[in-house]
Amino acid sequence: MSTTYDLLVIGGGHNGLVTAAYAARAGLTVLVLERREVLGGACVTEELWPGYKVSTAAYVNSLLRPEIIRELELERHGFEMLPRSPSSFTPFPDGRSLLLGPDKDLTRREIARFSRRDAEALPQYEAMLERVADFLEPTLTMTPPNPWSFRPANLLQLARLGLAFVKLGTDGQKAIEILTGAATPILDRWFESEQLKVTLATDAIIGAMASPSMPGTAYVLFHHVMGECNGVRGVWGYVRGGMGGISNAIASAAREAGAEIRTSAEVARILVKNGSVQGVALADGSEIRASRVASGVDANVTFLKLMSNGDLPAEFVQAVRNIDYASASCKINIALSELPDFTALPGTAPGPQHRGTIHISPTMEYIERAYDDAKYGRPSEHPIIEATIPSALDDTLAPPGKYVMSMFTQYFPYTLAPGLSLAEEKEKYADRCFDLMNQYAPNFKRSVIARQILSPVDLEQRFGLTGGNIMQGVMTLSSLSFMRPVPGYADYRTPVRNLYMCGAATHPGGGVMGACGYNAAREILRDVRR
Repeated sequence: MSTTYDLLVIGGGHNGLVTAAYAARAGLTVLVLERREVLGGACVTEELWPGYKVSTAAYVNSLLRPEIIRELELERHGFEMLPRSPSSFTPFPDGRSLLLGPDKDLTRREIARFSRRDAEALPQYEAMLERVADFLEPTLTMTPPNPWSFRPANLLQLARLGLAFVKLGTDGQKAIEILTGAATPILDRWFESEQLKVTLATDAIIGAMASPSMPGTAYVLFHHVMGECNGVRGVWGYVRGGMGGISNAIASAAREAGAEIRTSAEVARILVKNGSVQGVALADGSEIRASRVASGVDANVTFLKLMSNGDLPAEFVQAVRNIDYASASCKINIALSELPDFTALPGTAPGPQHRGTIHISPTMEYIERAYDDAKYGRPSEHPIIEATIPSALDDTLAPPGKYVMSMFTQYFPYTLAPGLSLAEEKEKYADRCFDLMNQYAPNFKRSVIARQILSPVDLEQRFGLTGGNIMQGVMTLSSLSFMRPVPGYADYRTPVRNLYMCGAATHPGGGVMGACGYNAAREILRDVRR
């Protein structure tokens, strides 16, 4: 069979779509194959119940790269951000609460109610994070240098990174600590109020099988200052129509450039001959030929499920087997008849307490104890909740007077202790989450119309995320930059000629950034020009 496509992309997640869009714009014939009936991967909107549109997995945005928004003209294709103000609301058992950002005056007043010292310290803390982010952010859209290569271009890139690090001065030590350290010591050094520390700490454990006291959790702390919403740095927002609005806009740009996109097209096998990719075989038995293939699914699925060991070097296969996919995140999607009426800030009309992320975790010790349960294969007896109600700002998501809520919760381990039933445990766990929310908003449980519970096992089965890990592999230092997905293969290429990786398994990793797909497209096009 003669070659049909210049590039075939496995997976219609937002990264795969970005790769497809840029390749098509460069004149390549491109085909995207998505296993599910809907595009977006984990960046998707689904109508779970009639009239209720839910961001089933990813739920807020800020990190989507501005160059992608600009160059693909995503706003022309329907992409629209809805900035959130305030950013977060944390109610506490004593009836008090804390609202944070992006309004600096509001934030200062709110924190001062707990600690005047912390109110003064937060702007300095954020300024430090921004200086570190200024160093790290440009690396997001760079192909990581290979420290084991002596090619002149590679050595030059390493030298430039070294010079940028030197320019950080004393902030260099802080950058290393953020990349390698634990969140708790950093927060303890900067702040004294438990209320502020616990609000910030929940962001350090998103998607991780870790507590804030464990090394590697500090890395996520600075993400809230790296992104932007409508050009304003550090602001997070909802996407009108749900997170699928991002994927749909990118898909529209890709189609406009000439890319073909198929849903309900499951790839069963990547075809390899004489060390070079030939195309793919679909689950229905048909084969599609292509000069190049880019995989947006994780390394475990790509190399261990879609390929045979004979296609790959043994040491590479072993490195892929060693990738850590530990996860303990459970996503609960909910339809509500009314907004939560919080004791700390009463009212069922949309207010500041409903717009941002609602944090339910009263103390740092509470988080540590929740993690202790998961260490032994038990879902947390007292879970941690980050809840959002995007329909408080976006009236396209639910029928008039009704709402959708996302609960991103922890910890629910992928592997349960012997004798525990997944079906039973996830229902009991969701009940505990609802009981907990009801303690702060007594009308909550009676307002629930419907719910969907996605444990790590469900996330794996639904979205193809190994271990239910939303980042396609843990985001600790040993799995970042030139070591992602495995050392020696951080340039989006693989041991098989013309087979590439373009999803979150590659640098810079998870989050709705699009940078992985953007970087992969650049490397693919570089090879095409050669």
